[in-house]
Amino acid sequence: MGDTTYTDTVRHCYELIDAGRLEEFLANFHDDVVYERQGMPDMHGALALRRFYEHDRVIATGRHSLDQVIADGPWVAVRGRFTGTLKDGSDIDFRFRDWVHFRGGRIDHRETLFPTFKV
Repeated sequence: MGDTTYTDTVRHCYELIDAGRLEEFLANFHDDVVYERQGMPDMHGALALRRFYEHDRVIATGRHSLDQVIADGPWVAVRGRFTGTLKDGSDIDFRFRDWVHFRGGRIDHRETLFPTFKV
């Protein structure tokens, strides 16, 4: 899989999660994925990732706007903004950074950084 396909996949993942298409989103991840999310313990495995998106994620709805998506081999770096609403009804608007690693055409590692408040 080339860099263009990796960046296309990453862009599509944001579209899927913003649209609430969880099954299609999760299909892009390895069963043994590791997700490092600032302010939270690392998530290990597809079941932990599913649990996060189905139950633990404090975001109710929102949209990612991507400013930069840069690939280097199996790594993709993303810089963007998220605007949305938390499950408690409060509005949020913040910048984020993501690093995504691919193995065998699917994401096996993701790291997300954002402002110091917990989301």
